[in-house]
Amino acid sequence: MLTDSLKAQRTTLELKCAGVEDAATLSRRTVPPSTLSLLGLVRHLADVERRWFRCVLAGQDAPPLHSSPENLDEAFDGAVPDPAVVAAAWEAWREEVAFAERLVAEAPDLDVAGTDAWRGKVSLRWVLIHMIEEYARHNGHADLIRERIDGAVGL
Repeated sequence: MLTDSLKAQRTTLELKCAGVEDAATLSRRTVPPSTLSLLGLVRHLADVERRWFRCVLAGQDAPPLHSSPENLDEAFDGAVPDPAVVAAAWEAWREEVAFAERLVAEAPDLDVAGTDAWRGKVSLRWVLIHMIEEYARHNGHADLIRERIDGAVGL
């Protein structure tokens, strides 16, 4: 149930971006003063996937792709209208999702745990629930952004 719910949330993100092909539109910040854009959300969620599945659960030393201690909002600030940035964002997101899906499929159970610097010990179950929350929150943002871009709703 958890993996199906997370898959549905990930698919929703893709659907919110479907049909918006050009870099200028994907990177458009449509709800000022917010710096959120569809492209920024893809970049941010690639980092979120990476942090929870690679770093926390798998214990890998995998630095963020789109943020740094100097600029925690780089995922959004760096979402510029460049086709190479768009391609790299989708590639990174898909790689992180694939890694997460493999990790979950290979886990013996949902009690597999890792250590998070802020929360301490967290289980795979907790991470899956948190990821569903994270995507649901940002898919709501994507709803508003997409409606401002071209009026599309209900994707």
